[in-house]
Amino acid sequence: MDVNELTVEVVNSIKAAFKNKTINITVTEAFDETEYLLASKANREHLEKSIQEAEEGKVVVFTLEEFQKQFGQ
Repeated sequence: MDVNELTVEVVNSIKAAFKNKTINITVTEAFDETEYLLASKANREHLEKSIQEAEEGKVVVFTLEEFQKQFGQ
């Protein structure tokens, strides 16, 4: 949630949803998944190799039914 979206209405909707309950609210800065995935040299190299293979057309294509049969529900 963008900090500018935090309004009295949002707070009031939380209060209404958890009326008469004790809750925990944790506020942290948004997490950048891409930055995390690229932080490790080994992970970055693996991702770069995978992207290159995909761009070269080295992909496996299958239907949802084939996937479920191969890997289960």
